[in-house]
Amino acid sequence: MFDNVVTKNKSIKTTLSKNKNKNKELVIIMEQAFIKKLEARLQRIYSSQDKTEEALRLIGNYLDVYESVKETEQDLSERDSILITYGNTLTEEGRPGLEVLHDFLNEFVQEAIETVHLLPMYPYTSDDGFSVVDYREINPELGNWENIQRLSHQYGLMFDAVINHISRSSRWFEGYLNGEEPYTEYFITCDPDADYSAVTRPRALPLLTKFMTRDGEKYLWTTFSEDQIDLNFNCPALLAEILDILVMYGRRGAKFIRLDAIGFLWKEPGTTCMHLPKTHEAVKLMKDVLREYAPGTRIITETNVPHKDNISYFGENGNEADLVYQFPLPPLTMHTFLSENAEVLSEWMETLQLPSEKVTYFNFLSSHDGIGVRPTEGILTKEQQQALIDAALRNGGAVSYKNNGDGTRSPYELNINYQDALAGPESSDAERIGKFLAAETLLLSLQGVPGIYIHSLLGSRNDYYGKEISGIPRRINRENLDYGRLKGQLAEDTNRKRIFDTLIQRLNIRRTESAFSPAADQKVRKENKKIINFIRSNDRTGETIHVLINVSGQEQTAAYEALKGKNILTGSMVNGAITLKPWECAWVKESGK
Repeated sequence: MFDNVVTKNKSIKTTLSKNKNKNKELVIIMEQAFIKKLEARLQRIYSSQDKTEEALRLIGNYLDVYESVKETEQDLSERDSILITYGNTLTEEGRPGLEVLHDFLNEFVQEAIETVHLLPMYPYTSDDGFSVVDYREINPELGNWENIQRLSHQYGLMFDAVINHISRSSRWFEGYLNGEEPYTEYFITCDPDADYSAVTRPRALPLLTKFMTRDGEKYLWTTFSEDQIDLNFNCPALLAEILDILVMYGRRGAKFIRLDAIGFLWKEPGTTCMHLPKTHEAVKLMKDVLREYAPGTRIITETNVPHKDNISYFGENGNEADLVYQFPLPPLTMHTFLSENAEVLSEWMETLQLPSEKVTYFNFLSSHDGIGVRPTEGILTKEQQQALIDAALRNGGAVSYKNNGDGTRSPYELNINYQDALAGPESSDAERIGKFLAAETLLLSLQGVPGIYIHSLLGSRNDYYGKEISGIPRRINRENLDYGRLKGQLAEDTNRKRIFDTLIQRLNIRRTESAFSPAADQKVRKENKKIINFIRSNDRTGETIHVLINVSGQEQTAAYEALKGKNILTGSMVNGAITLKPWECAWVKESGK
């Protein structure tokens, strides 16, 4: 497709010898349209004809080895849910982590979950996988690509693309230090005396790190740590190789690719270096390439930022990310259950609008990271934000901070297990589990695709030991569990089993109800501030479900004319009114539908 893509008069030629289809002319037109689209994207990224031509040539060198794929993309549905996990969260001596995970899924989860998000599964040196040594290999402790392939036969998979930065121990960075091409341009060399005060900082660490290279001492851009060297997307060779890696992920079974920390991708002096137009253009380019070479693969953008910036990654009419992380949801849900007041959450939900029926939200409450504070900016007051911080500290968690560039710092995220975030040590099991299951049921009910962290599914608590021995606050929610012991806990009458069984049951109910499709409408009701109340309606099937969740420790009643049908969580009938016990949930499916 890319043979001789650019000539002196900027025309595009297509090699016909590889095309044996009867409809050659139509194929040629489609290929030319695709190349022109890439060329336009690259022009906007590089603002240079020479770099655009170089990038097209290099991209062609990588992508011409792939045969075209005729797979059609299937719409997301109520069956879609995603389990977030490390490949080694479950451990068994002498066995690779992915094999143990596969056994757990087959024995306990089965069809309740549609997709598994494998957090970075590559060789790494730090940050629990987010300092990748080689994007194309699997960490031997987890298994190999055969394990991935076997898993993909039963589950959709989400791969992490940690492409803002790479490990200092990578072959790429070794080549940079030794002055080898093309790696000399793969990283961002900086003037240590320049003004970087405008740059958005996610952590309270230096922005630049000094390294000794073959050509002497140099300072490089390191957004997250001295072991995570930022990549230079202003280098066509780097961009082309990253695109090849993304296509390889799609071809290896990735139903979704998560673009980690994507908002930091492009750097321009004098700016915040966050969400820059060229970052958005690069994401659109990635989507264009995946649509052509791995058409069943969707992009999810991960941006722990205020809501307006977050949803900007949908692009114009949904031409950018297929899904965006719903970062305000975890802190707003925490606020709701701590305050026993659904007003703020309900008002925020009323503002949610999707730019296209082809895109949706990736909803989550808990993950391998903490609960973001920044996403609440403009939604919660300073006092309400402080209440979340105080609760996290009171309930055994920690607070991570970011540098502001003016010598000050501010809270970035709360590091705590989500179950413990909702209730303190003095709370009863009934209260803590009631709140937690209510919060997770909210997650399963909202418009979008739900992402359930494995430690939420398993009812885990704060891992104080992991946090203390590592000195890493995020380890409080990244515990490794012995699989044999876990199986015993799931076979006995334990809190873990109660939570797991309830969530699996609700996941199985959800996947059969078209009102929970991402395409189904969502309408918020606000009659009782102690109840989260909204209606999911699927115009295609005519099915409607009323979602009601009591966020308080007292009985609450909801009553309105349309509230008639069967509570599919309990089997009881509802006729215009329902009384909910503390933290009780109801999915009322309208009668006859």
